[in-house]
Amino acid sequence: MQSTVNQVLETPSFQKAIDAVEALSLQDQVVLLNILSNRLKQRQSQQVIQEVKEVQQEYLEGKVKFGSVSDFLADLDS
Repeated sequence: MQSTVNQVLETPSFQKAIDAVEALSLQDQVVLLNILSNRLKQRQSQQVIQEVKEVQQEYLEGKVKFGSVSDFLADLDS
């Protein structure tokens, strides 16, 4: 994970974005952080909704199985 963060931080476009944010006033940085946080939450919610739709579709197609952990492990062994 740390190497991924370092790789992102080293990209010129990411560094430009950081520099642009740091050039803002403290209050503008707080507003930007709130906007980005809200948008991230919205994107995460949309992703969860999409995943639920996919699981529902798989259920309708009979691709979902129910059972115990033992059943699951037995299926993995076979």
